[in-house]
Amino acid sequence: MVSHDRPSLSPLLSHLRRPLGYALSFSVFVNLMLLGPALYMLQVFDRVLSSRSEATLAMLTLGVALPLLAMSLVDAARARLLIDVAKKIDERLAEPVLRRIIRRSSSPAPEAPSSGLRDVATLRTFLAGPSILALFDAPWMIAFVAVIYLFHPALGAIALGGAVLLMLLAWASERTNRRTLTELANTSAQASRLIDQGIRNADVINGMGMASTFAERWHGENAKALTLMQQSGNRGSTFLAITKFLRQSTQVAMMGTGAWLVIDASVTPGVMIAGTILFGRAMAPVEALIGNWNGLVGARDAWSRLDTLLAEGADEPERTPLPTPQGRLQVEQVALPGIHADAPILRQVDFTLAAGKSLGILGPSGAGKSSLGKILVGIWRPGAGKVRIDGAELHHWDPDLLGPHLGYLPQDVELFPGTVADNIARFQPGAGEEVVEAARLAHAYAMILKLPQGFDTRVGEGGIRLSAGQAQRIGLARALFRSPKIIVLDEPNANLDTEGEQALVHALQQMQRQGTTLVMVTHKPALVATLDYLLVMREGRVEMMGPREPVLARLGEAGAPQPLRSAQEVSA
Repeated sequence: MVSHDRPSLSPLLSHLRRPLGYALSFSVFVNLMLLGPALYMLQVFDRVLSSRSEATLAMLTLGVALPLLAMSLVDAARARLLIDVAKKIDERLAEPVLRRIIRRSSSPAPEAPSSGLRDVATLRTFLAGPSILALFDAPWMIAFVAVIYLFHPALGAIALGGAVLLMLLAWASERTNRRTLTELANTSAQASRLIDQGIRNADVINGMGMASTFAERWHGENAKALTLMQQSGNRGSTFLAITKFLRQSTQVAMMGTGAWLVIDASVTPGVMIAGTILFGRAMAPVEALIGNWNGLVGARDAWSRLDTLLAEGADEPERTPLPTPQGRLQVEQVALPGIHADAPILRQVDFTLAAGKSLGILGPSGAGKSSLGKILVGIWRPGAGKVRIDGAELHHWDPDLLGPHLGYLPQDVELFPGTVADNIARFQPGAGEEVVEAARLAHAYAMILKLPQGFDTRVGEGGIRLSAGQAQRIGLARALFRSPKIIVLDEPNANLDTEGEQALVHALQQMQRQGTTLVMVTHKPALVATLDYLLVMREGRVEMMGPREPVLARLGEAGAPQPLRSAQEVSA
């Protein structure tokens, strides 16, 4: 059985429970050691100053110095441990999250690009930063307040009141800023996506004088983000200022109450000083949390989004490896819904194509031809019906095992940053000879050799810009890499000149001699003449199908063509 990596956040947390437990235990030690300075001040005021004993002062100083040194070492170890946890989260989540994002981006109605990788980075930053340390230290506020209460109930009551008010402020800050922070994240992401789209379409923007209007549109989106950021920042700074005022006021109240108790001989001066120091220490992590509340809320929201994203594929069953496909295609009553329920993209498409045969898909624009091609290679899943390869449903095949046996050339060919060889090899290492063979099969070998560095020419970012025809021929070589059993070509000659089209015809003929199952969306008579069968579509329906010559004859007849009786006439 082939087991797919189906991570979710709960198993990840289980895997990291031990290092997080160590970090929490280190926090216990660190906070216990922080009692040392308060106890030191208590002893200095109550014993050293009254006895004027230098030996006692020296022993107390040495006694508090060693715990503070140990605390510093443990605190550094805790920080390093959390950085290691952050690294492990990135290592375990980044790749599966990217897989989910790519999968979600292939759909008839794609959603806005997911922020999954940014969410992983948010979690990593949170775990490696000071906010997680403040979160670990905050619960010790209760212990410190309890110690202050042991000094004197009045001091404990003041400390408890201040702590409760600070926690209420933290809750109010979260409630007030939650919606604004969510809107800010969404608006900022939308502005970033607009920039990415503008860069990808820079030629169109510059060629038609759209730079100013595009910049104005982006400015409007960015202005919304800036307004939300200002609102969130103003609220956060207000709450932080109130927090500081409250903490300082509570410390002053404790100091004044302590002085009154000293005058009344109820406590010693050391208790007054130690209680004030302990309260400051107890409130420090709470104040840090309020000051970094945006980061805490961002990490929580990122966790929620990642949990939802990873859960989408968690119910996929393990797939038994199937034998190498022979290439027989069966399409059974396939339908694909559109954005509107009354306008589906595909309606009950049904045919069978024998292994090694070729099929041309014809029809006007918007007939559903490209959508059918994407369903045949598993890019999109049909809303109803089934696609089978050698009798097995397409989603029963393991994608990583089936992928090398499929070739696909979309209408708009996108090459990835890298060399021409990298793109043809689908980034498979050590495939030099097979890359050359694919280029020869696509009749792109001579064209590639004319590039500045031949197969090692870099394209994309940092490389040369290829013409649309050159990119299409390299994309065809990528589709033919390692001689897949099934190849789907969508308008493969859309950007080719006469020489490129002749090379494509030769490539098609060679594929058919090799027994490749070929499906091609095209309108060109020169390409149609190389195919065994034709399928004519209109408004998502199969209008006509059968052997090439009868279909061409019927298309040439006057009047509207009538559908054939059987949807299986494409079978060999």
